[in-house]
Amino acid sequence: MTDEEIDDVDEAILYALQEDARNMSSGDIAERTDTSDSTVRKRIQQLESDDIIKGYSASVDYQKAGYPLRMLLYCTASIPERGDRITDILEIDGVVSVQELVTGEQNLLVTVVGESDSDITPVAQKLLDMGLTVADEVLVRSHETTPFGRFDSETHAQNDS
Repeated sequence: MTDEEIDDVDEAILYALQEDARNMSSGDIAERTDTSDSTVRKRIQQLESDDIIKGYSASVDYQKAGYPLRMLLYCTASIPERGDRITDILEIDGVVSVQELVTGEQNLLVTVVGESDSDITPVAQKLLDMGLTVADEVLVRSHETTPFGRFDSETHAQNDS
């Protein structure tokens, strides 16, 4: 499946799953898309098979879970190595995400959560031990996400009007 092959039904499926994958049944999505339950299940299987849907996970409020610090560590790795470092970085205790950046000197963005500064400092040291440079640290107050609006056929249709 390529971007050209993703149609309005696929986009509606992706939007619905981003909204609430845990409580969104294929029947619910079928109603939204005016298709059958079996069509939705087949489409989801294809989206998973094509790695467009990479998995399902809980959205955790780390602050409420007892980890009030969320720190962004902007790091620099050699360009040939930056992508290869991601798996190792994700194995560091406290790291919850890594993003590969393609512009600017800092080319990896590492998100760390912890109870206190003493949880964050060892992560930074491990990154340094891996040969990365930690160029900047940013403390995050809040973090919210939303489904990608272009997948919502209703919002997309309203914006096109």
